[in-house]
Amino acid sequence: MQKQHFPRHYSAVELDKILKLLAEQTASEDSAEMALALRPAFTVEEVSERLKETDDAFVLMAKFGSPSFSGLKNVAGSLRRAQAGGVLNLTEFLRLLGVLRNLRGIVEWRHKSEGMKTSLDWRFQALSPNKYLEDRINLVVVSEEEVADNASPQLAAIRRKIQSASSRVREHLDKMIRSSAYQKFLQDPIVTIRSGRYVVPVKAECRGEIAGLVHDTSSSGATVFVEPMGVVEANNEIRVLQSQERDEIERILAELSAEAGNFADVIIESYQAAVGLDLIFAKGQLAYRMKASCPKVNDTGRVLLNQARHPLIDPQKVVPMNIELGAAFDTLVITGPNTGGKTVTLKTLGLLTLMAMCGLMLPVGDNSEISVFQQVLADIGDEQSIEQSLSTFSAHMTNIIQIIEQANHHSLILLDELGAGTDPVEGAALAMAILEALRQKGAKIAATTHYAELKVYALQTAGVENGSCEFDVATLRPTYRLLIGVPGRSNAFAISNRLGLGEEIVERARLLVSGENRRFEDVVQNLEQSRQQLETERQKAQEQHLKAQQISQEAKEYRERLEKEAAQEMERAREKAAQLVARTRAQADALINELEDMKKQGAKAMTAEQRARMKSGLRNLENSSDPVSKKETGTYVLPRPLKAGDNVLIFDIDKEGTVLETPAPSDKKVLVQAGIIKTRIALDNLRLLEEKRSSNRAARRSGTRNVPKRSDAPVMTEVDVRGEDSIEAVMSVDRAIDSALLSGINQLTIIHGKGTGVLRTAIQQHLRRHPSVRTYRLGVFGEGESGVTILELK
Repeated sequence: MQKQHFPRHYSAVELDKILKLLAEQTASEDSAEMALALRPAFTVEEVSERLKETDDAFVLMAKFGSPSFSGLKNVAGSLRRAQAGGVLNLTEFLRLLGVLRNLRGIVEWRHKSEGMKTSLDWRFQALSPNKYLEDRINLVVVSEEEVADNASPQLAAIRRKIQSASSRVREHLDKMIRSSAYQKFLQDPIVTIRSGRYVVPVKAECRGEIAGLVHDTSSSGATVFVEPMGVVEANNEIRVLQSQERDEIERILAELSAEAGNFADVIIESYQAAVGLDLIFAKGQLAYRMKASCPKVNDTGRVLLNQARHPLIDPQKVVPMNIELGAAFDTLVITGPNTGGKTVTLKTLGLLTLMAMCGLMLPVGDNSEISVFQQVLADIGDEQSIEQSLSTFSAHMTNIIQIIEQANHHSLILLDELGAGTDPVEGAALAMAILEALRQKGAKIAATTHYAELKVYALQTAGVENGSCEFDVATLRPTYRLLIGVPGRSNAFAISNRLGLGEEIVERARLLVSGENRRFEDVVQNLEQSRQQLETERQKAQEQHLKAQQISQEAKEYRERLEKEAAQEMERAREKAAQLVARTRAQADALINELEDMKKQGAKAMTAEQRARMKSGLRNLENSSDPVSKKETGTYVLPRPLKAGDNVLIFDIDKEGTVLETPAPSDKKVLVQAGIIKTRIALDNLRLLEEKRSSNRAARRSGTRNVPKRSDAPVMTEVDVRGEDSIEAVMSVDRAIDSALLSGINQLTIIHGKGTGVLRTAIQQHLRRHPSVRTYRLGVFGEGESGVTILELK
C-alpha cells in the first residue's frame, strides 16, 4: 500500500500520533497500514456509521472478549499464482493455513454472541471459513521443510521402502564396523552420510584395504569416507526411491495448489473482511485504553465536550476540561499566561473532532457532542519560543492567509497565539481583523492570544466569547481548567513578585500600565475572585446534594428491605393460618363423624363417658384454633449480666438477636440487633440463649425428647404419586396415612392416574392389607374417577 501524504493541519493537532497508537492495536500488517491511512469522513451518516461500528466492537469485547486476528497474513499473491496454475511451497501453505484457521476462529467467536445484533454483522457474514481446505493442508504439510507421510498412499509406500532399504544398508555397515577384521582400518566405528549415501570413515593409509567408492575426505586428509561395494546397490536403490519421493511431493503440492486456487476469490474476500474487522476491533481496544465513550454527532457546528481529556497526555496527569463552541457563540478567544494550557485546549478540540470523524471513540464524559466539519484548519506553532522573528511571523501569516482562502461555514479554525511576533498594537489590530474575516465566512473559530485588546473585543462582540485557562498564582502552576466566559489574566506582575522580583520594580511597572488597562485588569481580577468564591460554594452545595442523595438511597433501600421482610412474614402467617384452618376442619369433621356414628348406632342419649370425650374434643378444637399463642408468664432472672456479643431471645416476639453494647448496671434497656433491625429492648424481655442451649443439652442427656402433638403434625388430605414406581408410591402412601392419622383426618385421596393401571393395582393391594384403612374406593365423576383412590381411615 502506497503511503499517502499526511495533511499538515492534521499533524498540527497530532492526529498522526493517534493513528500510530491505533496501528499498534492491530494484529496484521495490512490492518496497521489501513490504520495509518485512515482519514476523516465528512458526512454525519458516515461518521455515525463508523462510530456505531466501533461502539459495537467495544461492547462485544466487553461481554465476550476480543477475537484473535494474530494469524492474518496477506496470501493474495500466493492464491492468485495458484489460481493461474503455479505451485505453492510449504511456507506459503503454512501462511494460508494460518489465515484459514484465523477465519474459522473469528466465526466461532461470533457464534458465542449470535443473539446480539450489531452493525458488524454484515462484515462477519462476509467471512467464509474453509474447513475442507484447512484439513487438506493439515494432512499434507508438517512444517516448512516436511510433507507428511500420509499425504498420499504412494508417498507413504515410497517412504516405507526408503526406510527398509536404509535399514538394510545400516545393518550391513553396522556389522562391518563391529567386525574385528575391519575395525583396525576405520578412523571411527560409526556410519555416516555423504552426498546422500551411507559411508564409513576409513583411515587414509588403509584406503586399499576396503573395497568401495570414496565420496569425501576430511579437511585434514587423514580420513576418507568410503561406500563399501556391498552397499552400493542398496544406496542406489535409496537414491532412486528418493527421486520418486520428490516427484510424488511435487505432484501432491501441485494438486493441493490447484485446490487452493479454486477457492482463491472467496478466501481473499474473507481475508479483506477480516482485516476490516481487525481495524474496527483495534479502535475498540484503543477506546478501552483511553476509557473513551461515544459522542453524539451533528453537522450544525455545535461542539460540547464534557470532561474532555487529551489522549496523548499521561492519564495520571491529564486534567479534564469542558469545551464548548458553536451554540451560544461561534468564536472562542482563550487568554492566559504561558504554560497555562491554551495550546493543549486548542489541540484537544481539533484532535477529538478529527478522531470522531475517523470513527474513534473519544476520552470524554457523558452527553458530549461533536460536529462534523468539512475542514479542520490549524495554525499551531511553538508558543513557548522567546524568539519571535520576522520569518516566524511571516510563516504564521502565510498559513493564516491560506486558511482564510479555504475557510467556509463548514470549517473549524484553530489559531494559536494569533497576531504574535510583531508590534503588540499592530498585532492586536491584525488579530481582530482576521477573526472578523473568518467569522464573515461562517467558520467556527478557537484562538489563543496574550492581547488585552482581544479580551475587550470578545466582551463587546456578539457571538465571540472569552475563555481562560485557570492559573494558581500561589503555586505558580496552571490547573489546566478551561473557564468559558471569563477573560484570562497574564498574571505577569504576580508571577514576577512570587519569583522574587523587587516590590518597587513591580509597583513601578503597575504605574507604567495605562489606567484603562489597570481598570480592566482589576475588573477581571474581581470577576475571578467572585468566580472562585462561587465555585467553592457550588462544590460545597454539590457535596451536600450528593450526601443527601446517598442518605435518601440508603433510606429507600432500608424501607425496601423492611417491606420485603414484612411480605415474607405475611406469607409465613398465611401458611400457618392455612394449616390451622385445615387442622381445625379435620378435627371438626372427626367430631361430626363421631356424632353421625352414634346416631347410626341408634343411641338415644350419650353416656357420661361419651359426653366427657365430646367436651374434651371441643376444648382441644377451641385451643388449637386459637391463632394467638399465649406466652407463659413468670419471673425470669438473667443468669448473669449481659455483655456485647451475647445471643438472646426477644421473648414477646420469639426472635433471636445479638447484644451490641454492654449495658450499664443502671440501664433498663440494651441495644439488640435482630436481623437487619437495631433497637433497644427491656432487659426483662430478653432470655439468654446459653441457658436455653444448656437446658436442651441436659434434656438430651436425660434421654427425654419431645413428641409432636397431633395438632402440630403437617396436614395432608391428598397425596400425588404419579410418575413414581410401585415401591416408591406405596411408601408415599404410607407416609400420607401416618400424617393423616396424626392430624386427625379420616379421609385421604391418593392420585395415581389412569395409565396402565399398574400403579392403581399395587396401591389398592397394599391398602387391602393396611391395618389403619377402613375402606377404599375409586373416585366418582368430579373426584377424578379411576385416576384417584379415596380411602377412609379407622
